[in-house]
Amino acid sequence: MDTSRLIEGMMQFGLTRQEATIYLCLSQSGGLTGYEAAKQTGISRSNAYGALAGLVEKGAAYTTKDAAIRYHIVSADEFCANKIHVLEELKEQLCAQMPAPKAEAEGYLTITGDTNIRDKARNMIAGVKERVYLSMAAEYAALFADAVTKASREGKKTVLLTDRPLALFGTHVYETGEKGDQIGVIADSSYVLTGEFGRGKGSCCLYTGQPNFVRVFKDSMRNEIKLIQLLKGEKGREENTICNA
Repeated sequence: MDTSRLIEGMMQFGLTRQEATIYLCLSQSGGLTGYEAAKQTGISRSNAYGALAGLVEKGAAYTTKDAAIRYHIVSADEFCANKIHVLEELKEQLCAQMPAPKAEAEGYLTITGDTNIRDKARNMIAGVKERVYLSMAAEYAALFADAVTKASREGKKTVLLTDRPLALFGTHVYETGEKGDQIGVIADSSYVLTGEFGRGKGSCCLYTGQPNFVRVFKDSMRNEIKLIQLLKGEKGREENTICNA
């Protein structure tokens, strides 16, 4: 069990590090008093009681009263589902009340950090109307497997240029050799995301809808596909649409 990863995961659902630490301790112990929680986690008694109160307030723990108050966790499945439900309701309210968005920025946007880049790429894939082309190492492509598969099942054209075999439903996969940290996504021949990925907070990508840049990036990917076809002696025409769409 990767304790640090579990704690980091619980923190994504609104718990502080001390609350997440005590939550994990309660999960392993069944139920504890504040004194016992402090002793087992090494957190000071005052901080432990504060964290326990926070868990109760956030819907992550219940209390029972015997000789002393004991704390019991709400299961991770139930706690996380409740948080997601609240966020879904809030999302609907915000989307309904937020001013109508202006058109996409016409310039070049810089997106940094693996998490932000992954989210942007996933949203691009999910939002395509006709086609999406991806160029990245298989280990990175696997992060978007669900989104790519969904797009393919919906009848969208999906193409992947990658470094090794990877099976994705309905997706044309071309092995191009080493891809390194470079990734590229073309959505509906209108928007491009390209740059370095897999370096944590040091990752950096460019996102743009500038027609000239999109055209150059499409041509580069088209030429890479043609080279693969030539090396394999193929006469396929399928990917010629990348430059005509």
